[in-house]
Amino acid sequence: MLSIGKECMALRSRMAARTITRAYDAALKPIGLRITQFTVLACIATELTNSISGLADYMAVERTTLTRNLQLLEKKGLIKIFDEGYRRSRQMRLTDQGRAKLDAAIPLWQNAQDELKEKMGQDEWNMVSAGLSMLTKSV
Repeated sequence: MLSIGKECMALRSRMAARTITRAYDAALKPIGLRITQFTVLACIATELTNSISGLADYMAVERTTLTRNLQLLEKKGLIKIFDEGYRRSRQMRLTDQGRAKLDAAIPLWQNAQDELKEKMGQDEWNMVSAGLSMLTKSV
């Protein structure tokens, strides 16, 4: 009989995602960030997109979920959301405080990244990374 617990991609990927999230959250805790906030700040900083909808699409999250996260970051003074923009889209930028928080977070993120990579081994890391990239491109 099929073992759902061992073979279900959805279950296994969610278990892995929670484990990975806990590792990054623990690393970022000293500066008061969670990995979800860090990735949003990093994406805004790199200006991958100029709108909330574009960022939601890039990050593969619901726009309403991203909007709630952005509101929290704005409340903390880490980003500024502007109402004007192309076709009345809302744009966001890091504040000076947000840039400083991101700069402080990057070494902590890198340490967590390095620890996970060491735990998995470089070959497995590369394989999993490539597989995840392939899956997210095909969806």
